[in-house]
Amino acid sequence: MKIEILGTGCPKCKKLMELTEKAVKDTGVSAEISKVDKISDIMSYGVMVTPALAVDGEVKAAGRIPSEEEIKKWLKK
Repeated sequence: MKIEILGTGCPKCKKLMELTEKAVKDTGVSAEISKVDKISDIMSYGVMVTPALAVDGEVKAAGRIPSEEEIKKWLKK
């Protein structure tokens, strides 16, 4: 599973990274988490507002920090 945090490094982006890492650890799924911070790369996902979270190339949330429970739900699918 490939998880990407889309954002330029703002505090909200860092918080999303923290929550995602915790959700991956708690669910025990095998996932590679990476950060996408180039504006052109972020826009290629169709995201105009950060932070955003993409799982296997599909944007799950943009412009907000999803709850840890939401993230876990996306990881289990």
